[in-house]
Amino acid sequence: MSKQTLNAADLIDLFKSWKALFAEQREFLIALDGKVGDSDLGITMSKAFAAAAEALEAEGAEAGISKLLRTAGATMARTAPSTMGTLTATGFLRASKAVEGKDDLGTAELAAFWRAYRDGVAERGKAKVGDKTLLDVLDPIAVTLEAQAASNAALSDALAATSQAAEQALEATKSMLAQHGKAAAFQQKTVGLQDAGATVGYFLIRRLAEFQASR
Repeated sequence: MSKQTLNAADLIDLFKSWKALFAEQREFLIALDGKVGDSDLGITMSKAFAAAAEALEAEGAEAGISKLLRTAGATMARTAPSTMGTLTATGFLRASKAVEGKDDLGTAELAAFWRAYRDGVAERGKAKVGDKTLLDVLDPIAVTLEAQAASNAALSDALAATSQAAEQALEATKSMLAQHGKAAAFQQKTVGLQDAGATVGYFLIRRLAEFQASR
């Protein structure tokens, strides 16, 4: 039976896992972003998560969950000041406030984490659901986790269900018209393509679900 909460040490390991993920997916994200954007997404994400993982390791688990998330957000904002870097950083900074004082993150705490992350990205990016952005995956992540928390689901089950919802949401971005950033200039060309930002959101939750399942 795997442990059904994440503590500060687990969070540091999770960021190492995210760092490895975005290093692996760097070229894929560059190619995906290059179809309708400026192809820097893979570089931004691999740089941001590498820097954040190193900063968290240096800080250590005794800093606690909220402070580690603040460090991750601040490090990303500094290292990758592009649009997506800033949005990702904002998400972690908001999440750090949502879990202030928590030593462990279970399903309910992670639902609060992702709701705050989602709201931060929506406000900072001035986007709404359906605009073909990262938000189109973050919204179902938050909603699904909240529903899982309400039914007292164990963390592994909750994250598996949420990862599945995020995958369906990512697939749904293919039929949307881009409304923001460089992609908006290519509106019709964006139909049929999954959104690059939404892909990042899906990668984050899928790796979190895999990380939890492997423990």
